[in-house]
Amino acid sequence: QVQLVESGGGLVQPGGSLRLSCAVSGSFFSSYDMSWYRQAPGKQRELVAVITTLRNTDYADSSVKGRFTISRDNAKNTVYLQMNSLKPEDTAVYYCNARAGAYGYWGQGTQVTVSS
Repeated sequence: QVQLVESGGGLVQPGGSLRLSCAVSGSFFSSYDMSWYRQAPGKQRELVAVITTLRNTDYADSSVKGRFTISRDNAKNTVYLQMNSLKPEDTAVYYCNARAGAYGYWGQGTQVTVSS
């Protein structure tokens, strides 16, 4: 069973930065398209960013473009989400997703709270 473990969340003031990490178990990390999703209270889970096996990136939410950067380190089986200029509306649980074909795996999530 593939396991994903997110870390790096926490409480940060508006304008601050956080870097989320997601470590993936197993030997097939380089074959997964990796994504970050987030779910705010009372809202549906939404896609934030994706990085493909070829390292192509896309940011689904225009509000994060220019502020968030997704990257991956295949040697460490880890995907990152660098979040800068954080806003209160970025407050959510952030989830990591690994996908290869019809198979998808989720992490348990990490809470990000942006508040003064």
